[in-house]
Amino acid sequence: MKKHFFLLLLLIGSLHTLAQTASGKLPKVLLRFDDIGMNHAVNTAIDEVGKTGIPFSASVMFACPWYQEAVEVLKKYPNVAVGVHLTLTAEWKNYRWGPVLGQSAVPTLVDSLGYFLPSTTAFQKNKYKLDEVERELTAQIERAISSGLQISYIDPHMGIALSTPELRSLTEKLARKYKLGISTLSEVTYFGEAYNDMWGEPVVSKQQAFMKVLGNLSATAPANMVILHIAQATPEMDAMTDMNSSMMSSNASSHRQTELDMVLSKDFQDMVGKQFELVTYRDLIKQLGLKNSKPIPAGK
Repeated sequence: MKKHFFLLLLLIGSLHTLAQTASGKLPKVLLRFDDIGMNHAVNTAIDEVGKTGIPFSASVMFACPWYQEAVEVLKKYPNVAVGVHLTLTAEWKNYRWGPVLGQSAVPTLVDSLGYFLPSTTAFQKNKYKLDEVERELTAQIERAISSGLQISYIDPHMGIALSTPELRSLTEKLARKYKLGISTLSEVTYFGEAYNDMWGEPVVSKQQAFMKVLGNLSATAPANMVILHIAQATPEMDAMTDMNSSMMSSNASSHRQTELDMVLSKDFQDMVGKQFELVTYRDLIKQLGLKNSKPIPAGK
């Protein structure tokens, strides 16, 4: 039954694509892989995707201990547009990270041990100072630029850097300062992207949900953005527990391996260039320009 449902989704997608192809263009899909540099298991996963040669966007956590390995990996793949995953939280039990600037420089952004807070709620309750947020996010962007990677965009880890009007204004200010694009959230986009995120899908239905998205792409949106969180299911990843999600508390490793498998699958790879065109944020910026980037309510 599951197999038949999967085949039906592919058939629907094929019919949808045939209609679009007849009009002379394929819809565009933008894969954004989040949390790159978080740990070794994530970095080895993005290396596997890079080896396929497909274009994609990779959002790197430059505040995390494994970011330097991520830089080495991504330098091998010119097909990748790199973004800074602006980080103000550390959500994993027994695996934490803190600010680039250190605890004493930004005391309202950390707990008593000097680590970022574990959740959006904890961050808000900590009475953060906006000037400290600006200094820390600036340091993350400048670390990214100094890594030697070409940085195209910024986006917010767990949504925090765009979660309030004042934080959104600050993020937009930093984007203008460093001439970077801003990747979308579900509530607002900056390039008119259609928004899709596989994070909250159960493992058992994740691939079906992914194929459903690919079978119902917007041909009018500049891109159909799909957020993915990938990792190899190694003992390192198996040991990690997300303190904010009961769904991810014991099987985050399975979720991330499943999303990796979806992109590496022959079913997906065979669709590229036939049912849709893959683009990156570097492509969108080149096409639309940064000066035309502005917040647009989702669905407009």
